[in-house]
Amino acid sequence: MKNVLKFLPAATLAVGLAVSAAPAVAQQPAQPKAAASPAQPKASPAAIAAAREILQIKNATAMYAGAVPGVVEKTKIALIQQNLNYQKELNEVAPIVAQQLNGRQNEIGEGMAQIYASEFTEQELKDLVTFYRSPLGKKLIEAEPRAIGLSMAFMNSWAQNFSETVMGAFRAEMRKRGKEI
Repeated sequence: MKNVLKFLPAATLAVGLAVSAAPAVAQQPAQPKAAASPAQPKASPAAIAAAREILQIKNATAMYAGAVPGVVEKTKIALIQQNLNYQKELNEVAPIVAQQLNGRQNEIGEGMAQIYASEFTEQELKDLVTFYRSPLGKKLIEAEPRAIGLSMAFMNSWAQNFSETVMGAFRAEMRKRGKEI
């Protein structure tokens, strides 16, 4: 469970992107396959290997492990909404499509490794591997998801409390104008 929580914010973003993209994909005709991301500078094989190692240490695969079935499901739902008469058939076809495309989520990991390798030098990536294998690096990997979760909860609580302060300021300013809100 802890490994899944490590990438919860990123996973939430990834799922959100998949959800928002599915209806658009379902409505558009097939396009020739283009590059999935903007061209990244060519990284050395050693830099890419170090980037892959960092992602493995951080268990990045947990972030996108369900990408294929998730996108298949969202696409199926979008297609059903557009083709209500085919609901039964689309429900039958979805597992077939998911099976056919199983493994394609690994493209995400490769893309992430390429991005890391383009954002950091080979030596920086090697230094990061060393860091993440150190006691402090291991502690960061273990503790950061909890720290991020607690920080998000704090920010939400702060925002809720602060919004009451802002509301009070609005009311006070409107009262000065003879308006009660």
